[in-house]
Amino acid sequence: MNIFNLLRIAYLALLRNKLRAFLTMLGIVIGVASVIAMVAIGEGSKQSIHDQLSGMGSNMISVLPSSNLQGGVKIAGSSYQTLTEKDITAIREGSGYVTAVSPIVSSKSQAINGALNWPTTMQGVNPEYLDIRMLTLKDGIAFTDDDVRASAKVCLIGQTVIDNLFPNGDNPIGKIIRFNKIPFQIIGILSPKGQNAFGQDQDDILIAPYTTVQKRILASIYFQNIFASAANEQVIDSATVEITRILRESHRLKPSEDNDFTVRTQAELINTLSSTSSLLTILLTVVSGISLVIGGIGIMNIMYVSVTERTREIGLRMSIGASGKDILLQFLIEAILISVTGGVIGVVLGFLSTWLVTLMLKWPTVVSQSSVMLSFVVCALTGIFFGYYPAQKASRLDPIEALRYE
Repeated sequence: MNIFNLLRIAYLALLRNKLRAFLTMLGIVIGVASVIAMVAIGEGSKQSIHDQLSGMGSNMISVLPSSNLQGGVKIAGSSYQTLTEKDITAIREGSGYVTAVSPIVSSKSQAINGALNWPTTMQGVNPEYLDIRMLTLKDGIAFTDDDVRASAKVCLIGQTVIDNLFPNGDNPIGKIIRFNKIPFQIIGILSPKGQNAFGQDQDDILIAPYTTVQKRILASIYFQNIFASAANEQVIDSATVEITRILRESHRLKPSEDNDFTVRTQAELINTLSSTSSLLTILLTVVSGISLVIGGIGIMNIMYVSVTERTREIGLRMSIGASGKDILLQFLIEAILISVTGGVIGVVLGFLSTWLVTLMLKWPTVVSQSSVMLSFVVCALTGIFFGYYPAQKASRLDPIEALRYE
């Protein structure tokens, strides 16, 4: 019996029990759709993380203060006070790979405009910070080095703060707002950036000269962070080594002492977050794949029922010349047909689910060809694996006993 006749027989057998066949393949449908959707969400989140962090400056380097206690656990955090103005000067004068460097100090408080107020963060930086972070102005001007030296009470404002302090659509340029009871004149509006990879609103911010924030708000000479920009991505590692050497000299650390700072690059952060996202994607995919196993068990169960119901049919086919191999292939093809058909429906449902996730939840998704191809392969293997034993049982029936079966 040729393969086309076996396919036709398998198709007609499934057509006679359409509802049962559909319910059997439902586990496969759900499993495939879940795998495709989960992989798409995982790949989309990885791509989103990479794009957003690269948008912050792919050659950006950050320096954080940390503890260098001997024999203890080193903990990074802004509560440590190790970074000062001399570090900025040392990096700017001593590094050949760094093109821009800016200190970071920040404070959280209420921004007030008349009777309106909004809790936000003010970051104190120098003019180079805008280039390092690839920030642009939608309107107005940026503050200058002269403003930094004069500790001028001027600021740049983000769109979220504007929406809450100027809800009537007034132009905030030139207006005076108060932050921590200190008056600041708005001289520029930052272009909207949206949420970052951590879900934080990048537009909920005020940016002012760091000297102003240090003297008038924090009353501190220390920096909470330092951002630097390497000349290009190829020299990031060299720049990191160079900054580490410069800061060790600036802090007069002995060779036996640990660093009292931590140097990080965007590439490290991207790799760390991507690895975490990949692990979560794998876990979700494994959980989704359980549906495929359940669907396979359903196929095995229904094929056992089918063999029992069609015992006389099997005996009749054998009596007119069908071999055990033909019977084996007949039932195996039925199992594979159920599995693959469920896989096709699952792929369509997976694409639809991914589209709905993007449309309704606004989550980034990327459907990969590998996940679709893998789903088809898994479906075929599931049909073969779970359909083989019932098919083998059918092929081993005794024709005479099968004809006598009631």
